[in-house]
Amino acid sequence: MYVIAHLSDPHLDGSEEARSRLRRITAYLRDFSRPVDVILVTGDLADHGLDAEYAELAAELESDVPVLMLPGNHDVSAPLRAGMTSYVDSAGEGHPVHQVRDVGGARFVLVDSTVPGEDHGLLSADSLTWLDGVLGETFDGPLFVAFHHPPLDLHHPVMDQWMLRSREAFEAVLTGKPITALLTGHVHNAIVTTFAGHPVLGAPGIRSTVPLPFEPPFPAGGVVDTAAYPGCALHVHTPGEPLQTFYRFPA
Repeated sequence: MYVIAHLSDPHLDGSEEARSRLRRITAYLRDFSRPVDVILVTGDLADHGLDAEYAELAAELESDVPVLMLPGNHDVSAPLRAGMTSYVDSAGEGHPVHQVRDVGGARFVLVDSTVPGEDHGLLSADSLTWLDGVLGETFDGPLFVAFHHPPLDLHHPVMDQWMLRSREAFEAVLTGKPITALLTGHVHNAIVTTFAGHPVLGAPGIRSTVPLPFEPPFPAGGVVDTAAYPGCALHVHTPGEPLQTFYRFPA
């Protein structure tokens, strides 16, 4: 059994509010009688992309368990690379921050779907060529492709402006590849769907939740509910069995 703790969107900004919400998740994970095999954070690590925010995140995520992470639209490549050197292993400098990481018999292809200075996601022709090459390599084990912006519409008038664009080219690269699951964040919701014939599993937001337009309004109003419980996903891979995902919202 191989267990992935999938976190997303902590948006650390130096505030006690953001820090305490992340700590609810990390404290929950530390209490496991059997540690997870890897922790994956799918973007929006920092709220403003500042050096101090990445320093704070590095300290908060310090763990005996391997920690992987990738950027979201709130992140900035250069300070992320400089502040998260113990967690990020990506060739080159600046943008994009693509990675391939093997942990405990599983492979994680961590794709940078961000566009500097923008909130929507996009994969350039160079990024898709890189991804196609990586997915064409032989690997005997579970293979996860992770990125921040999901290739779907949430049917939300605000969030749908900021999803992944040019999905057809992305779909063409993914179709037919031996991928166990696509792991994503960004929308601050637990999501289960499919894309290019593969499961898409989105982690809940740590910093906040984005209610859907048809849900009852929350007291503070606006786009994000900062009072909703922070959450995480637990993806459990057992050889010969379908992948299982459990969503948890620790009090």
